Amino acid sequence: MNVADLARKLSVTGNELLEKLPQLGFDIGRRAIKIDDRLADKIIDAWKRNAKIAKEKAKIDEIRGVGQVVAEEKVVGGQIKVPSVITVREFAALMGLPINKVLMELMKNGVLASMNERIDFDTAGIIGSELGFEVSPLEENSVSVNNESENKLKNILADDDENKIARPPVIVVMGHVDHGKTKILDAIRKTDVVSGESGGITQHVGAYQVHRHDRLITFIDTPGHEAFTAMRSRGARVADIAILVVAADDGVQPQTKEAIKIIQDAGLPFVVAINKIDKPEADIEKAKQDLSANNLLPEDWGGKTICVPVSAKTGQGIDDLLETVLLLADINKESMLSNPDKQAIGTIVESHIDKGEGPVATILIQSGTLRIGDVICNCNDYFGKVRNLKDYKGDSIKEALPGTPARILGLKVCPAVGSILEVTKETKCLNKDVKSQRQKQERDHSFVSANGEDDANIKSINLIIKADVLGSLEAIIESLAKLETKEIKIKVVSKGLGLISEADVLKAEATGAAIIGFHVKPAQTTANLARDKKVEIKSYEVIYHLIENIEDQMKDMAIKEKAKILIGKLVVLKVFRKEAKSMIIGGRVDDGFIMPSEVVIVIRDGQALTSGKVTRIELAKQLAEKVNSGQECGLSFEGNSVIEEKDGLEFYQEEK
Repeated sequence: MNVADLARKLSVTGNELLEKLPQLGFDIGRRAIKIDDRLADKIIDAWKRNAKIAKEKAKIDEIRGVGQVVAEEKVVGGQIKVPSVITVREFAALMGLPINKVLMELMKNGVLASMNERIDFDTAGIIGSELGFEVSPLEENSVSVNNESENKLKNILADDDENKIARPPVIVVMGHVDHGKTKILDAIRKTDVVSGESGGITQHVGAYQVHRHDRLITFIDTPGHEAFTAMRSRGARVADIAILVVAADDGVQPQTKEAIKIIQDAGLPFVVAINKIDKPEADIEKAKQDLSANNLLPEDWGGKTICVPVSAKTGQGIDDLLETVLLLADINKESMLSNPDKQAIGTIVESHIDKGEGPVATILIQSGTLRIGDVICNCNDYFGKVRNLKDYKGDSIKEALPGTPARILGLKVCPAVGSILEVTKETKCLNKDVKSQRQKQERDHSFVSANGEDDANIKSINLIIKADVLGSLEAIIESLAKLETKEIKIKVVSKGLGLISEADVLKAEATGAAIIGFHVKPAQTTANLARDKKVEIKSYEVIYHLIENIEDQMKDMAIKEKAKILIGKLVVLKVFRKEAKSMIIGGRVDDGFIMPSEVVIVIRDGQALTSGKVTRIELAKQLAEKVNSGQECGLSFEGNSVIEEKDGLEFYQEEK
């Protein structure tokens, strides 16, 4: 047979064949052209045998490499400079770490914070050092635009003005989801707001007013679901007094603890409303015990926390709750004064795009009086002229006094929830480029991937999100960020307020994204286009249904990798029987434990010989499922019969 023909049979080049033959024990010379047919058959058998051995060795090396070497996490660290206050998102970006890793570290240290919440320098220093960073303070020479507005508002409210008069107290209602916050407001206002919220869960921040003893009280209802952390924080920031709602049948829950922290951080006077006392399983004393465990000792237990048992369903205790709120307002009346004659300034508690009215925002006036025709801005950004004002009932009003919530119509762009707007007379120097403001808003609420890296091996879920109000859009994006893993990223291709449009469908087709609508749906023509383009549109009414569905999608996408994990080692003491493809041997477990296994590697003088499987183990002549370190046993090995005394066996277990 020609050497070239033999090389073709073995799928190698002639040179490769001639180089390899001496290693297999066939030295026919580098210049040979022909080979005897009998010798050629022997070469073919030896070549196949060698290939099989090499393949087995590669498999063993791979198993031993994965099973024994534990990959350490990438070591991070270094020096970072942190300002006196920083959001968790910014802090994670500064360290170059995934947001969820920073959130987990905060939780370990007892800090329940969202990605948009601020932490002080001391907290950042502790968390940074835990993550291997040396944190030093940043010398802050300039104040951010957002802080400028906040500082201006603080200065106005703190100003000792002689013309200040009493304004309605602003009360924020906080607590865990489904503990009855909105029902308590229903009982106060004798209306049914809950029926207007999907699933009976408040998903927007509502601002309302009620009369009590000829006095106006402004209430802010905040969502209790965990996705709305940022909205709750804003509610606390604009309020004077807080009502913490705790269900008598459920006690203190995760969002209750978070609300307590927000209230305490804001320094708000508060009263605890122990709700649902009408239920048979209600236990007021248990609820008080839970409060005590969170350093809120009730008054009747010798503490300072005012607790009022109420039933939003029957109305029991509601009058007592209102009297307590007014009493707290009287005690803290010095902080509830403002000058109505100044130019208005206040905080946006909600904003959305109405298909008939355009951009609409709910503002809580904190100083001055807002009137129709006023030009409003945020620092140098122009937001429009007040064309119409409506009160919480939807009736048109000519002006909004301090402590009053009002809906503003006539805006050019939706202001961010939590931003501070003020009336200005100096309109010439304002930035009236609405397009640039919208782009800035997109950046401010854009979704940042947890690790910021674009890796081809990382799977992603592309989404276009449309919502009815900005607060909900923020909450959805914040919740999606928490779902990210190292393997699966969520990319928000586009986001916005209002109905799902045909442009959204075309963008989804181009980017391979699914469209999510929250409280918004597509028109029939848009739905038809989506069907033709095979673009998926999903509409949701309750936020946690949305989050759960994305979570399920991520679980389906997750790669279930199989790894061979080393569980134990055995030293062979005796070979009892040897057959062509099986052996009966005895040995002692030296490390870990052993059990019947599909992957067992034979080791001699530190080198792997072969692999096989152990189908049966006996301990003291009894069938055993597991044998621990130090014990001797007999076992049945299936594979190449090469095991000798003093050889080692490594047992591996397959795990996902």
